[in-house]
Amino acid sequence: MTTAAAAHPEPTTTPARVVLERRGHLLLIGLNRPDKRNAADFAMLQQLALAYGQLERDPALRVGVVHAIGDHFTAGLDLADVGPRLGPHGIDIVPEGGINPWQVDGTALSKPVVIAVQGTCLTLGIELMLASDIVVAAESTRFGQIEVSRGILPFGGATIRFPRAAGWGNAMRWLLTGDLFDAREAHRMGLVQEIVPNGRELHRAIELAERIAAQAPLAVQATLASARAALRDGAAVAEAELQPALARLAATTDARIGMEAFLSRQPAEFQGR
Repeated sequence: MTTAAAAHPEPTTTPARVVLERRGHLLLIGLNRPDKRNAADFAMLQQLALAYGQLERDPALRVGVVHAIGDHFTAGLDLADVGPRLGPHGIDIVPEGGINPWQVDGTALSKPVVIAVQGTCLTLGIELMLASDIVVAAESTRFGQIEVSRGILPFGGATIRFPRAAGWGNAMRWLLTGDLFDAREAHRMGLVQEIVPNGRELHRAIELAERIAAQAPLAVQATLASARAALRDGAAVAEAELQPALARLAATTDARIGMEAFLSRQPAEFQGR
């Protein structure tokens, strides 16, 4: 859509809905709309996609850590802002250079993501968890997959991943009622891997991310790819790739570094090649 240019157009800036921080080999990705409980408007969705694209492309970045500024992870989708953008084929939130953070369009992130959640975590927040690899939750976090209460369905992967993670009955209990559940229930179902005292969730997520980042990055990515292939394509497909993947990794510099570290009993400093 185009409009006639004003004689003296005012400069416009896109609000920083997502804040990024590089910390060693980590990329910290912070949802930044605390006054709206981090409800995701279109700008946030696009900026989040661009952050995932940056994580994917930069060889120095090995792990993403998604968190939220303020008291709440997210109140879900800002329907007032996003709703009018929905077309007959849904909505495209991925600008050039981005990756869909929910990875439901056929493009998957090759690097692991750890998520820290707190306060309210609704709809797309749960789906972001399900699309990640490790989730740390503050003990008072409240979750809800409430799309059916808004007249829509979860479109970020919950219908696919929630039953797979929690089992059919557990998933339908929450997907079909829109009821809220607590961190203990999320942990019981496998949506959350660790529950920590309030305020410690980001610290713990960073600890886990740094442990992952200290390992051989090509081996981490190959392990992640193998596990995902088994889920998406089946065990036979993943099995067929195990030996070729092993051979590729064995020829890397990192494999040599890992063996030398093992023999010398010294910590390995992996290079990612």
